[in-house]
Amino acid sequence: MAEDGAAEAQRLRPPSLFLMLAEARGLLELNSSLLLSPLLLRAPKGDGHPVLALPGFLASDLSMAPMRRYLKELGYDTHAWNMGRNLGGVASKREALRDLLRRIHEQTGRKVSLVGWSLGGVYARDLALQLPDMVRAVITLGSPFAGDIRATNATRLYEALSGEKADDNPEIREAIAGDLPVPATSIYSRTDGIVNWHTSLLRPSATAENIEVYFASHIGLGVNPAALWAVADRLAQPEGEFKHFDRSGPFAIAYGPPENAQS
Repeated sequence: MAEDGAAEAQRLRPPSLFLMLAEARGLLELNSSLLLSPLLLRAPKGDGHPVLALPGFLASDLSMAPMRRYLKELGYDTHAWNMGRNLGGVASKREALRDLLRRIHEQTGRKVSLVGWSLGGVYARDLALQLPDMVRAVITLGSPFAGDIRATNATRLYEALSGEKADDNPEIREAIAGDLPVPATSIYSRTDGIVNWHTSLLRPSATAENIEVYFASHIGLGVNPAALWAVADRLAQPEGEFKHFDRSGPFAIAYGPPENAQS
């Protein structure tokens, strides 16, 4: 009984109704990025390596179009997932996603960076575990992969549409929540109205970091100007090298303080 009580005390709650209703501000984040596009294009340029953008739950490639367009302008070879609307299924999507990553890797002859928004980030972390030799880096945005992953306002809908329970396949889930064999960055916001931000925290290390974006929404995180700058900065690192994010750029005031990396 004591163990049951302790487990209950550790359970996280989904974001509040207030935060969920405040998700409408995502449109303001998109408009801010459009207005600040000249500044955003001053981010470090890319080296032409392939970047696969994976959409969130219920979203399609259209949701990632602004990010793909931005990264293409910076010099990356961007790729959509071309699998229609993301109706979920971490286990059921594994084979198709592996095939997609292999095709991009074979076509380009280069390692692929994975950028995943929300559920797309969970897929990205799983891909990096399965095919680490083909993955250059993983960047997630508001992705619920750690701890009590049921603490979202989309869990029931995910389970209804995907046919999978959020806590199915515990061995896969635990691996996704652990350390990755490639550089990893988790971008999150404490004002996320869909995903409890604690579920987006990875264990900081010499090649893994969390970046908090102040006041960002869940549906706006992939188009938020500060988040876009952070993605571009992380992708611009030379292959095989990793330095923690420098918050001294033009959006410095939009980021939370850095954590102490553990080696």
